[in-house]
Amino acid sequence: MSTTDDTSRPGEAARVAAALEAQTALLGAHYDNDYRAPFWLPGAHIQTIVPALFSRLPAPAYRRERWDTPDGDFIEVDWLDARLAGAQSHNAPDAPLFVLFHGLEGGSSSHYARALAAAAQARGWHAAIPHFRSCSGPLNLLPRFYHLADSAEVDWVLRRFAARHPGPLVVAGVSLGGNVLLHWLAQRREDAAIVAAAAAISTPLDVHAGSEMLTQGFGMVYTRSFLKTLKVKALQKLEQYPGLFDAQAVLASRTMYEFDNVVTAPLHGFRDTHDYYTQATIRPKLGEIAVPTLILNARNDPFLPDHALPARHEVSAAVELDQPAHGGHVGFMTGPFPGRSDWLSQRVFAYLSPFVSHG
Repeated sequence: MSTTDDTSRPGEAARVAAALEAQTALLGAHYDNDYRAPFWLPGAHIQTIVPALFSRLPAPAYRRERWDTPDGDFIEVDWLDARLAGAQSHNAPDAPLFVLFHGLEGGSSSHYARALAAAAQARGWHAAIPHFRSCSGPLNLLPRFYHLADSAEVDWVLRRFAARHPGPLVVAGVSLGGNVLLHWLAQRREDAAIVAAAAAISTPLDVHAGSEMLTQGFGMVYTRSFLKTLKVKALQKLEQYPGLFDAQAVLASRTMYEFDNVVTAPLHGFRDTHDYYTQATIRPKLGEIAVPTLILNARNDPFLPDHALPARHEVSAAVELDQPAHGGHVGFMTGPFPGRSDWLSQRVFAYLSPFVSHG
């Protein structure tokens, strides 16, 4: 397995080593990087659901841009400008830009997006959350949506950010967004160095294994939640493109596997769900990543069994694995009831900050 990364160049190796040393000092100085769930959040499902539904987070004052895509569609990007003491945001154009790719049916209003965007702004960074097609409100124009391996979309988005932003660029992805980001990093290798560092959070690294969990027991609660909005969008897409797929099969879908077999896989060029999940599984490709990358997965994530998590020898030297015993799926809440949602932001920015000059 390849472990090629930018540290093969002496100057880059020294920069990364210095960043990792600074990261270690930052972790020790500011917070406990070993996540432990509070006693009142027992179990994976509570650790997942309570943060998603009950996190007390402010609504960031985003400004929205619509970007026309090269294929004649559009995406929408929500921005949060840097807030610097004694300076206006437009006076800090070269402050780091933090880009976040959201999860399945998520967006800039998701609890993790609000927490991470606010944390970036509090550091004096800009934040941007590009929405996957159909996830910002209006339905997209083309006969497609988004999927777990949509790395071409990520490439176009990140290169547009890099072309317009004069400061350092860092990126994170959550769940589906993390999976797409890791595909881009592995495919682009050294060419992904337009970003200084990356983080993938609660990523379904083995899509087949994750799919199995979402068809069993309480996993069906999450599945029904996803299908509720996905089916609506699919039927709207059929109004745009009659005959694109079978409406009755969409309505009859009870699992993500069944829905993906009718809609997601054929719409994006996969033979069927099995082919889609096989190509979307990123775990075998983690050895190709060259940009410094944090991969954070709780071992009790109800979307992915812990036996599907990679070991150190499966990833490149550029990858740091963090696999706490608890945390659920994009949970990681701390403190006494009703809890705080700042551990995840602290962990992510403690990792990313040393790789940018303004951290």
